[in-house]
Amino acid sequence: MRDPAAVRARLADVRDRIARAAARAGRDPSKVRLIAISKTFGADVVRAAAGDGQIDFGENKLQEAQQKRQDTADLRLRWHLVGHLQSNKARKAAAEFDVIHSIDSVSLLQKIDEAAGATSRPVELLVQVDLAGESTKHGAREDELGRIFEAAGRATAVSVRGLMLLPPAVDDPQAARPWFRQLRDVRDRLLASGVDREMLAELSMGMSHDYEIAIEEGATLVRVGTAIFGSRGSA
Repeated sequence: MRDPAAVRARLADVRDRIARAAARAGRDPSKVRLIAISKTFGADVVRAAAGDGQIDFGENKLQEAQQKRQDTADLRLRWHLVGHLQSNKARKAAAEFDVIHSIDSVSLLQKIDEAAGATSRPVELLVQVDLAGESTKHGAREDELGRIFEAAGRATAVSVRGLMLLPPAVDDPQAARPWFRQLRDVRDRLLASGVDREMLAELSMGMSHDYEIAIEEGATLVRVGTAIFGSRGSA
């Protein structure tokens, strides 16, 4: 079990760093939402963070998220899927998550829209963008985004709210900055092409080692795990 006091202290530090990064960029810190990535950690750490006002939590595996949601059902939380989603699990994902960050095709969007419609449950979606062409990562290429957003305009139960990026892994956080700028540029090109601004309100980018850089480059959602909960696999 993690020390709740340590979790709350690290959470406070992350919030402070978010505020300072936003200030450096001349942004309102309240426009940056922190998603605490609780994957592999138990419900006890979720409760510790929630006790200090954290609402948004991220998971990358459906089964783990289902159990954690059950264990914290008495709390008012928002659950984000930040991992790859197979289309055959779309129905279960639509029932478990409030926000899904990993839409990478028209067919996946349509399957989740159908599933959400069947349960009358609102679900927000983010389109994962592949900028680096890494074979180990998922995401839609920029030339595929137009079709995805056209399909989003026809959706009846879900709402697309923006873009998500997993940049190449780098040791120097500054090396991630060009990728964050590229995602922002993709957003701007989509806006210029006529995509509804409401569908591009969010930029989900930045994790524990580079979230401050991401905020400086326009992130509205940052996905932070180890900086809050500690290293995975350690007590």
